[in-house]
Amino acid sequence: MNPSAAGTAQPSGLKRELKVADAAAFSIGLIGPVGVMALLGAGAAGLLGAGAVWAFVFALVAVALVAYGFVKLSRYIAHTGSVYATVGLTLGPRAGFVAGWALFFAYVTIGAGSGMEIGLFLNQLLADLGLQVQPPWLWVAIAALALVFLLARREVRLITRLLLYAELAGAVLVTVLNIVVLVKLGVGAAPGGLRLNWGFLELPPGTDVTLIAAAAVFGFLAFAGFEGAATLGEETDNPRRDIPRAFKIAIILVGVFYLLSTVAQSLGYGTDAAGVKRFASAGAPYGDLARGYVGPWLADILTLTAVISLFAIFLGTLSGAARVAFALARDTALAPRLARLSKNGAPTTAITVAVVLALIVIVGESLTGAAVLDATFWSLTIGTLALLVAYVLATAGALRFLFFRRDVSTPKWQMVIPILALILVLYTIYKNVVGVEAPYSYFPYIVAAWLLIGFAVSLRRGVADRVRAALRGSQEPAPGSVASVDAGRQPDAAPAPER
Repeated sequence: MNPSAAGTAQPSGLKRELKVADAAAFSIGLIGPVGVMALLGAGAAGLLGAGAVWAFVFALVAVALVAYGFVKLSRYIAHTGSVYATVGLTLGPRAGFVAGWALFFAYVTIGAGSGMEIGLFLNQLLADLGLQVQPPWLWVAIAALALVFLLARREVRLITRLLLYAELAGAVLVTVLNIVVLVKLGVGAAPGGLRLNWGFLELPPGTDVTLIAAAAVFGFLAFAGFEGAATLGEETDNPRRDIPRAFKIAIILVGVFYLLSTVAQSLGYGTDAAGVKRFASAGAPYGDLARGYVGPWLADILTLTAVISLFAIFLGTLSGAARVAFALARDTALAPRLARLSKNGAPTTAITVAVVLALIVIVGESLTGAAVLDATFWSLTIGTLALLVAYVLATAGALRFLFFRRDVSTPKWQMVIPILALILVLYTIYKNVVGVEAPYSYFPYIVAAWLLIGFAVSLRRGVADRVRAALRGSQEPAPGSVASVDAGRQPDAAPAPER
């Protein structure tokens, strides 16, 4: 399967028109680092105090290990289904279907959580501007969802550029704030006489690796979406080259941004007990620090950028969910209408389904009477658990594909990387499933129920065969591999028959 010329349609109807910058922008847009750090740093501080940065260090290491498998496999496999395709080709069609099913659910619920969070920051902005209007978060989220529905139906290049510009503008402003905070702390001009110190590395007494792993759910959520570029595997000019690069670019840039932001936030509030308490309870860290270190004008601008970033996550996640749903429907032939494309190559019916499910999640959360912050964390946590399941399957598939096939040449010492990734991700799931309090103790059952439904669908007669046949064409040998040398003499190896 050789990449076709830019802008030409694939047999699926999707168009190859994207470059590495577009793919990286899509991943970064799904991650939404500006919106993420407007809230999740405070969540990590609630568990790890001034040492909240360790949650992101733990997650960065784990995500980098998980990304190893994605990078390696994307040199062989180009498919809009992302983990659905990689797992389907490495662990079998039923496992692949379940992985895609989990990823779709993760994107929808994380997107819904981001949509709800827009209401939190929009009302904060309106209050800071002195306006007496405080619209209910439900209606703000629904209005944002309607705009997502309109934009997601446009050409994918427009979507990637919107995501890039939204995050770039916000990231520049937040980085400027981070630098100002650190400089003022360094020269002794910070509010309250705060100074630079190493307190951001200190953990509360009695903290052990289990608590860090529990807090790492915030870190994993912060990187959720890095794999989004894989959903553009059939819309990128040279996916085997550009998708791996997009993964690396997204993780490196976002990782540096997170570490700098978390350190600046922790030190900016202060690493003593009072400062940690303010940080952990902060509803708008950007606004607090901007007012204290620069002025209220920057606080308002940063709150607005957080709203824009959260909208970018909303748009990106639902666009990614639609492409996964499109791939599942196209390859299984269970729902042919979901595999329909518009004239500009957008999976419009799948987008509609993703939007409707996000609406159900948002309305369902509102009916519980939950405050916007609680509703946001509930949806994001459910999505993260589903995403981690997809990561486990993708990493296990990479381990099998890269090290237990004779036609793939990978240095055996690298086997330790996916093994460590599996250990870290499984342990993080365990710490966020066992011993947690309600309502978080209910969320694993919600995810399990969704996965069981997906598994039941995969057992329908003919589904596994259709998936196996559809995925076989998306695999090709990577340059320099044994399969590449033999490509002229034998067809691409098919996945092992499912038992």
